[in-house]
Amino acid sequence: MSPSLRVLVGLAAAVVVLAGLFVAREIVGPLVLAAVIVIICHPVRHPLERPGWPRWAGTTAVIVVAYLILGVLGWLLYFAGVQFVGLVTDYADDLQATAQSVIAWLSTAGLDEQASDAAASLLQPSTILSFVTSLSGTAIGVLTALFFVIAYVIFMAADGARYGRAQRSFGGTAGAPLRRFHRFNIGVRRYYVVNASFGAVVAIIDGLALWALGVPAPAVWAILAFVTNFIPNIGFVIGLVPPALLALVVGGWPLMLAVVAIYCVVNVTLQVLIQPKFVSDAVSLSLTLSFFSVIFWTFIIGPLGAILSIPLTLAVRALVLEGDPGSLWLRWLSGDTVTSRSELSRPGRL
Repeated sequence: MSPSLRVLVGLAAAVVVLAGLFVAREIVGPLVLAAVIVIICHPVRHPLERPGWPRWAGTTAVIVVAYLILGVLGWLLYFAGVQFVGLVTDYADDLQATAQSVIAWLSTAGLDEQASDAAASLLQPSTILSFVTSLSGTAIGVLTALFFVIAYVIFMAADGARYGRAQRSFGGTAGAPLRRFHRFNIGVRRYYVVNASFGAVVAIIDGLALWALGVPAPAVWAILAFVTNFIPNIGFVIGLVPPALLALVVGGWPLMLAVVAIYCVVNVTLQVLIQPKFVSDAVSLSLTLSFFSVIFWTFIIGPLGAILSIPLTLAVRALVLEGDPGSLWLRWLSGDTVTSRSELSRPGRL
């Protein structure tokens, strides 16, 4: 088969696979999420894998830690959602008054009536409540998917113990695939450790700053800042809009500008300028590919793809590029620091 034909066949296969992922996004998303959680929790089994210890001990530890992570995340999202709905209800009249003032200001600025109405409608309580309602529908879908995640975690944790014995079972014949799997696991863990660390710092700073400024429910916006930190590059914008709008309602333009200024100084510095470099070094992905992967995987599997974009990109590189010795230049182009074949032979533990 000629090289050009091989490329065409590969592109056709990629289109078919991506189309299948798009159609089955409601199944693929929870599956990938469960896999990522198990990969993160897998190292807790290593201290329990000792001679004479039962094998189920390590598996049970992985499952318990994974469920604790899911429980904490679920509680944070539930708390933030309930508080957010309460804020919209409590400040409904203020939102209405602010919307009217925005309409008047936009009209004096020379914008036509349709443009001013469209801009001001963002502050209408009905618009915000409809947005919350749509989020509630999404939450129901997430809860449904959570059932599959819980089941997937059990199965994958049990299989993780089996895969850990592959090196002893197959010896050198499984060396190359295990090394690729090991590098992928390490990359996923490093990515979420870096994101969680930066997210915690950003959430604490944002929460304290909003509390000092008198913006209501600073804990909610701190949680939002932490969660959106897992969306590379553009997450801080999503985390900025709700507290900025609330600051406009309760304190006018000066308070809103103060919130925007703080987020720009803190979040842009940490999340946009510093964190991407740490993430790029941790997972060996270029900054451009990291940014593109958010857009791409969000389109393929929905909102969950934004949070899982880096692990999915690492998985594609491990499956497609790392198995081909002739694709080193493509790996280098993606940001991979492995530039010589000698580095591919280094052993590692799952």
